[in-house]
Amino acid sequence: MPTILTHAVIPVAARLGLGKPLVSNRLMAAGIAAAVIPDLDVIAFRVGIPYADAFGHRGASHSLAFALLMGLIALVSAKTLRAPRWWAFAFVALSGLSHGLLDMLTDGGHGVALWWPFSEERVFFSAQVIEVSPLSLKRVLSGRGLEVLQSELVWVCLPALAAAVGIALVLAAWRRRRA
Repeated sequence: MPTILTHAVIPVAARLGLGKPLVSNRLMAAGIAAAVIPDLDVIAFRVGIPYADAFGHRGASHSLAFALLMGLIALVSAKTLRAPRWWAFAFVALSGLSHGLLDMLTDGGHGVALWWPFSEERVFFSAQVIEVSPLSLKRVLSGRGLEVLQSELVWVCLPALAAAVGIALVLAAWRRRRA
């Protein structure tokens, strides 16, 4: 998996690109939560659930179904999130889905149960360019952890920042045309 901080980069970059009028502080916080919550499945190790189990690491909580469930929670919480219902759903569901998709780009683990509950097959993208993060905080702060952070900077943070700048420029041009 990418480190937990890197999963938060996607909704933060979306906010940077789209701006506060489209992504309120509360909606951004919900997007960040949706992007990091799937890794709470590491608790499964503590209670004896094997990695490869449907409810093990990178299992059900990394699926499209789970991302849609988080989107539905955002939909019913849209007023609190200060967003239109459809937008709260879309932003949070896509933020949640980004977690599994990023994990599918890593070079370790057993893959992601993206299609759960319809299939427990674990999948990766054909390009696995992100160094997989160690599961312990102690190892994240080691030399290996620094390699992972460098990989995440190159393959996640910089492209997300470039996308945010691109979106912001397109929106600014569009707004100028309308004015």
